[in-house]
Parts: sequence; C-alpha cells; structure tokens
Amino acid sequence: MKQKVMVLLLLLVSTVVCADPYPLDYWARRAAIRNVELSPDGQYLGLLKTPARGENPIIEVYNTDDLSEEPFRLNAEPMEITSFSWVDDSNMVFRARQQVRDQIDGFNRGIYEYRIALVDVAKKTLEPFDERDPSIVNVLPNKPGKILISFSEGGKTSIGAKVQDAFRPRAYWEFDINRGTKKLLIRGKISLGNIDFDDDGNPVLARGFDIDNSEFVWYWREPEEDDWQEFFRLHEDSFETFSVFGPDPAMPGHFIVEANNGSDTTGLWSFNAREKTFAELLYQRRDVDICGVRRHSNSWVTADTIVGVVYCKDRPHVEFFDAQEAALDQQISDLLPNSWYSRITSRSRDGNSLTVRNMGPRDPGTHYLLHKGKLQLIGSERPYLEAKDLADVRYVEYPARDGETIPAFLTVPNTKPPYPLVVMPHGGPFVQETVLFDEWAQMLANNGYMVLQPQYRGSRGYGRRFYEIAFKDGGQGGYKMQDDKDDGVKWLVSQGLVDVDKAAMFGWSYGGYAALVAASRTPQAYQCVIAGAAVSDPEMQVDYYRYRLRGASKIEQLRMWDDSVSPMLEVEKVNVPILLVHGDVDQRVPVEHAEKYLKALEDANKPHKWLALEGADHFSNTLFYDHKLTLYEAILSYLSGECGLVRSVAVAQH
Repeated sequence: MKQKVMVLLLLLVSTVVCADPYPLDYWARRAAIRNVELSPDGQYLGLLKTPARGENPIIEVYNTDDLSEEPFRLNAEPMEITSFSWVDDSNMVFRARQQVRDQIDGFNRGIYEYRIALVDVAKKTLEPFDERDPSIVNVLPNKPGKILISFSEGGKTSIGAKVQDAFRPRAYWEFDINRGTKKLLIRGKISLGNIDFDDDGNPVLARGFDIDNSEFVWYWREPEEDDWQEFFRLHEDSFETFSVFGPDPAMPGHFIVEANNGSDTTGLWSFNAREKTFAELLYQRRDVDICGVRRHSNSWVTADTIVGVVYCKDRPHVEFFDAQEAALDQQISDLLPNSWYSRITSRSRDGNSLTVRNMGPRDPGTHYLLHKGKLQLIGSERPYLEAKDLADVRYVEYPARDGETIPAFLTVPNTKPPYPLVVMPHGGPFVQETVLFDEWAQMLANNGYMVLQPQYRGSRGYGRRFYEIAFKDGGQGGYKMQDDKDDGVKWLVSQGLVDVDKAAMFGWSYGGYAALVAASRTPQAYQCVIAGAAVSDPEMQVDYYRYRLRGASKIEQLRMWDDSVSPMLEVEKVNVPILLVHGDVDQRVPVEHAEKYLKALEDANKPHKWLALEGADHFSNTLFYDHKLTLYEAILSYLSGECGLVRSVAVAQH
C-alpha cells in the first residue's frame, strides 16, 4: 500500500490543467537541426538543417563570431546528406545516400547506396568522390588533407553471422581529399579483420576470428613495431563480454576494456596487453552493466583519452576520472534549462569554444554554443515542442509472476490517472534501451496515453543472468518474456494508474512480434494490438540466416526463435483487433511476414486493419515525414476507435 501511495504522489506532482494535443505534423517532422560541430579553429559552426517538412537536410555553416550572419548553405540533391565531419579548419567531408533500387536486394540489403564529398567552406566549393559505400574511419587530425576510409570487400562467407557482423574483413585506405586519390594502408582478413588506427594513421588495434579454434582474437601493435601481438581470446560459445575502448592513458601497454571477467555485470578494466592479464578493475556495479565511456571533450588534441565511464539505469550517468572534465560537465549542466543528459559534442583545438547538446524527457534535443565566454542557444531539434507540454519519464521496477524484477520506463501524461495504457516493448530483443526522449512515447503521452516500455528478460544492460534466462532453458518468446509485459499491466492496475480494460500493445520488429503474440493470449490483458514490422513466422525469419549462425549467437537466436511461440500458428486464437503495419522494402523483416499473416487473419475472419508504408525500410531513419504522419494517424485512430481507448482528458497546453 505504501508503494502504491508513493507512486501516485510522484505522478500527481507534475499534473497540470491542459488543452488539446499537438498536431501530429509536429511529431512527424524530422529534426530541425542536428550534427552540430565546430571547425578545429573554432571559426565555423556547421550543422545539418531540415529546411521544411518532408525535405532533405542541408548543410549550413555559420561564423561563430556572429551567428546572425547569413550562413553558407549546401545541399546534395538528389542525394540525402546523412552526416558530416570537419577534417581541418575549412574543409568538411559529408556522407550522403541515394535510393538506387525500388525493392530490397535480399535479406539485410536495402535500397540505398552511399557516397562521400568534400566541402571547402572558405572557398564555398563542393567536390564529390566516386567511392561507393565508404565508411569514414578517422579524420586524421595529425595529417592535414588526409582522412581514413574503409570498405567491406568480397561477398558472403560461410563462417557465420556473428563473425561477419563483428569481424568482417575490411580494406583501409588513406584518402587524399585535395587530389581525390587513395592509398591502400592495410587489407583485413578473417583472422585479423577490423582494425583501429591512431590519429597519425598507424594501425594499433585489431580483432579477428580463429576458425580452427572457434575463438575471437584481439591484437595490438607495440609503439614503433610492425608485428601484431595477440593479447586476448574469447571462445565463440562464451556469453561473456570483452570489448576494447582504447589505450589506458595512465598505463602504457594497457587498454581500457569492458568485460565480465567472471562477473554477472560488466565492468571497466585496465588490461595489460603485454602480460595478457586483467590488471585493475576501474569501475563496476552490481545492478547494471556499464554502457560506454566518456572521452575527452577536445578530440583534436586528446582524441583517445578516456575520462569517464558511463552506466545506464534511469538515465545515462557519467563517473569521471578526470577532475577538470567533471567540473566542466557540471558547470555546463548547471547552466542549461531542463538539463537531463548533456555532453560536449565538439570543441575547438584551443579549447576555448565548444558546442553542447542536451536531451531528456522534456528536451527533445537542444544545441548550444559556448564562444568567447558566452553561452548561446543554437536551436532545438524540435523547436515547436515546448518543455511544459512534454511528459516526464519515470524509471520503475515491478514484480513478474515468477519473482523476477522487471525494470521499465514509464512515460506519464500531464493528466490525472487512471490512464489508458500503451505497452511498447523494444525491438531486438537482445538490446539495451535507455529512454531519454522517445518520439513515439511522447506522442502517445501528449495524446493522453501512459506508455510502459518494459525491459523484459533478455534485455541487455542488466547482467548476463537476466539476458540469458530469455533463452537458456528454451526460447521464452511468447512465454516468460511475454509474461513480463503483461505483468507490467497488472502492476500498473494495482497501483491505481491504469484501468483493467484500458490497455493496448504497440511494438516494432521484435516488439511487433510481441504484439502479435499478445493478440492470441488468454487471459487477455489488452483491448487491441498494433504490430509494426513484426516477425509473424519465427522459422521463416531465422531461416534467412540460420546457416550462418555459430557459437553463442546460434544458441541465442535458435533457442529464442525455434522454441518460442509462432504467431502464424496462433491465428485461430486471436481474440482482439489487430492493426498490422509494415514497410514494403523492409530488409530486416521482409514484408512477406505481414502478407502471410494478413492472409491468415482474413481466412480466419479475425478483426484487423492493414497499413503498408510505401518505400519504408525497417529502420527509423527510413521512416520519413509522410510515413510517420500516416503511421501516427493510424495509431491514434485505431486506439480510440477499434480499441476503444479514449485518451485521458486535458493533455498539455501549448
């Protein structure tokens, strides 16, 4: 009872008297600005700007001494600019994509190809290059006029998906941006595939796969040496984590790594590459894994220096090792309105100018410039959304029926309970989710719906045990993983926050699969489900890559999908209306899943609606303005119509 009262008090604190929700157009628009970066000398500020709804981003470059001056503008029509990086004081390289086919070219092969181009902002010139699908590896701050690019070469191999994804051989080239020529530095191979370089372009770290022993292998190069030295091996059947972030700035010959090293949760370690031993545990928690590191804010001078460790729970938290970086981070955070998770995104070589990005539940992303001692607002990624109209996000934990504790994120409308509820499980399923600003959840909350994002068993970030129980004793998809989601509804009802007959599930990818499973469960926790890009036939999905699976990934994927509930075999049990949504060029979960399930629904005479998103792939960056507007209209119409979930009254005033 005490817990129930505390939750209610916590939620009612932010309740306000409000008016109508925002137009869906506000949520469908792409970010107004992003990729905000200073030139190394601090003279220029570049950003990507979306000029109008439905349009592709353009590059704008401002003089940092006077942001009111008319900027230099550049577009890449008919290509779409996806990102850019400064390579020196006046040159930037951007990456752009273009649709080159109308249909996907096989599983995980989409409809886009990529190119790079050079922009001289001083001369206001553009030089496109012919390289196809390059990745920019390093801008080589110590080698003016040069960058490091890489390409995947060759076709598919037979060694397995996990090896292909993590250690697929790449060729690395030094690219002369002034001449448009490139020089081969090193060509990777399976045994020594993915390679990291220092700022002078020297290869210093590599990963590979030993086929004979079924082991992943890490290598390094001693300073001034040409030969690779092996320093760590991990068998492919292991579920432990080992990843290298970079050199340990305090100990030559050591690397900063993330590893379990026998523990349930991962920690940050200093690893002695010469002795091949874990030398020192720098940071570890019992409740969650670490989720990254914080590097020095001045990448032009100290690019590889690690100054802190990040762990993610209710939000990302940084534990700094560097007192100056910690003080700077705190000073900036104290200056920002709605400060939640802020970080320095770029900094001039002399350290005097920097850009900052803040993001959180009541800030969808805002960028600032600190220049000549003055903090200036550059702009918001969504300037039409006001902080007072957005919803708070609460980190909660609730009990599952078998005694597990399930973490979750709760997006709370600016209204009074009880709320209509949308359960929104993440995709993956074996991924980590930390909710800062979630467009879908905020859109639903703005329309009066509470949103529960459960971190069901199998979710990463909560230790090995919590991850492995999703498949260790047989796949739990549709079973205990599904119980975790339904038990969240039960808990919210018990807290007085949700009515027992006012819940729906909406998910995408694995989340869409979970929605299909939910539609046929008894007892039924939902009034309807909305399944986006859903796996309807697990056997068909895993057959796309079954022959390439090995080791831990084979155990994870095959036990998960082969032993889990198949929605295709449960259609006769469907007992709530279904809205089925799918992109027609989905490369990860091909549209055949939806078409096959749709026919089964029709044959069984089950209530449903079908929405095809023309030209939409599986991933969020291929859902454009028209896709999102159509999707959001369909979701809200379905929730209030076929589902009967009337939104809670008085959503946030704007």
